[in-house]
Amino acid sequence: MKRYQIVAAVVLFFALACLFLPARDHGAQVSPSPASDPGHPKIGVYLTSHAVRHPRIMEPVLDAFHSGLINAVVINTKNMHGEVTYQSSIEFARRIGSVTDRLDLAQIVSDLQAQGLYVIARQVLFFDPVFAAYRGYAEDWVPVHDKLAMSYNLAIAEEVAGLGVDEIQFDYVRYADEGEYVAEYETRYAMVEQFLAEARRRLSGHVTISADLFGRVLWPWNLKRIDPIGQSLEGMSPHLDVISPMLYPSHYSEQRYKDDPYLTIHDALTAGNERVDASFRPYLQAFDRYIPSGMSLETYIAEQIEAADDCGADGYLFWHPACEYEPLYNVLRDTASQ
Repeated sequence: MKRYQIVAAVVLFFALACLFLPARDHGAQVSPSPASDPGHPKIGVYLTSHAVRHPRIMEPVLDAFHSGLINAVVINTKNMHGEVTYQSSIEFARRIGSVTDRLDLAQIVSDLQAQGLYVIARQVLFFDPVFAAYRGYAEDWVPVHDKLAMSYNLAIAEEVAGLGVDEIQFDYVRYADEGEYVAEYETRYAMVEQFLAEARRRLSGHVTISADLFGRVLWPWNLKRIDPIGQSLEGMSPHLDVISPMLYPSHYSEQRYKDDPYLTIHDALTAGNERVDASFRPYLQAFDRYIPSGMSLETYIAEQIEAADDCGADGYLFWHPACEYEPLYNVLRDTASQ
């Protein structure tokens, strides 16, 4: 991209931003939840917007919280189907058909915080089938440099921040994972970092900002900036309060990492800590995939937690696509009783 094209794109970006600003009293101060103490590491579970409405899922979540096992939840506010899961007032979102009105998010956040839970809103950004169809893209991926997509997602983040959540967690803040590992992606890195810088400018002082990164972003070779997804640890970390690398051992190609959950988490966080001074709160694997023969899921989870603790992680979040966390709760109960 030529320099004049980048300048023009930035101008267009700020012009489009004005179209999506949700109604919000920027002078209003949201009272923090009891779990929002920055010195209190967050231990939480991921929840879909459907799970939040399901007593079979939420009753064990709340039991785990009241038992002192967890203190945070992650709730989808925009998911990878392109759905805006709450009652959004953003006109553009309603016009393109992304709003589901599934959640009364302000009420849910208020209820959870009243009990003491720290509430994280997960927002999927640039994998968006609804927006992609609106723009006429052939795939479900939307390029980060699409200024309309940037403005749309920033408007959603601002609106969600205004509903009182403690933290906004960006996911899919990247390009598609395709292409060769070659030195031709500098513009992609610049666009990812530009989005986060603008998010920081708009949201700072209102809400904690975090992002989910590929686990491989922590490895030293990421310094070469040759990855087609456009995620750089050094480039992204200044714009984030918390980094949540997704360190699921089952997703690694190296068999030694698939077979050793402790080693996976330890090596990744060690590499990340050597590169940047940041708060790492990793996503750990709570689902049963490629568990080594003879190892229980509980042991698999426990070894990940031990490694995260040994590396000084600022808490951890757990992912199960169906939000089934009983094995995790068993591990946390055992740990608490020791």
